[in-house]
Amino acid sequence: MDLTVIAYIVYLLIGVALTIWVARTLSRNGRIFLADVLHGNEKLADAVNHLLVVGFHLVNFGFVALYLRQDETVADARELFEALSVKLGVVLLVLGVMHLGNVYVLNKIRRRGALEREQVPPVAPQGWTGGPGSGPWAPPAAQA
Repeated sequence: MDLTVIAYIVYLLIGVALTIWVARTLSRNGRIFLADVLHGNEKLADAVNHLLVVGFHLVNFGFVALYLRQDETVADARELFEALSVKLGVVLLVLGVMHLGNVYVLNKIRRRGALEREQVPPVAPQGWTGGPGSGPWAPPAAQA
């Protein structure tokens, strides 16, 4: 069997396994973060988490498949490892960039939600102090 084909097989196996492992790890550990971002709505957090995992799989499997092609033939074991290291290194970098992008976006959403919660007063206004006719637009009281 040609070593280039072996490089393809090993690359696909490792690339798919890495993508699945990273997606599961992010899903398991990111669920709590999503619940906080979504104000404790567990069902919505689970749904968003699942959608993020599906999107993560689609993008990364697509990238692994598109990056499969090897222009030079692999002649010996050294070239096999070199080709695999370059391809898997790029896949790992793409996985890392996608992870950082997800964390950045979710952190922005979380911060926006925290700012909105801070702007709501803890107790609703209960009225103005003073008698009738007092308030922000009432005329000043007459001095005696």
